[in-house]
Amino acid sequence: MIEIGKFFPWIILGYLLGSFPTGFILVKLIRGTDVRSMGSGNIGATNVSRVLGKGWAVFTAIFDMFKGAAAMLITMFCGHSGSVLLSLVGLAGVIGHNYPVWIGFRGGKGVATSFGVIAFFNFFSPLPAILGGVIWFAVREVSRMVSLASMAALGASALFMFFFAFPSAYIICGICLCIFSMWRHRDNIKRIMAGNENKVKPFFLKRKKGT
Repeated sequence: MIEIGKFFPWIILGYLLGSFPTGFILVKLIRGTDVRSMGSGNIGATNVSRVLGKGWAVFTAIFDMFKGAAAMLITMFCGHSGSVLLSLVGLAGVIGHNYPVWIGFRGGKGVATSFGVIAFFNFFSPLPAILGGVIWFAVREVSRMVSLASMAALGASALFMFFFAFPSAYIICGICLCIFSMWRHRDNIKRIMAGNENKVKPFFLKRKKGT
């Protein structure tokens, strides 16, 4: 039987750590403006790159990944290693990033934070997150759409967890994170279907003239 009362403090910890608004604070300190008033209106790495450049975007993504895993690591170090509890703590971290209490519940889309959670489900086997990252890079490179790459990568990560026989709670959480990401990207999905989603420069593939 799941003892929700014992889970609650760790879930709250996950939410509070996940809700640390990395991108918002960086842009506020460096530019003195609210990153949510620019670009896509989110606080994640993609929007930070539009305002501060790729270097700060990478920093934001790495920090957001770590904060997704931080509460899980603290929970494990305190002797709680149940897959159900860690799944709930990780999911709470992503919810915190997307709806941070500190800045009016207007956050990001939770992609980097979700990958941080998936990477630390099994501390010694981060393969689903690594392979998901490969999928992200490949889809982004070909489609030049960060949103499509993000959704594809999270879906692939959940699938990889199934193939690597992760505990059922982790797989279910991975599926939930994928669905949650699709919900947060719902406007992007509409633009993708309409053929007018924003595109970025590829890392290696050269664009054809006229595209």
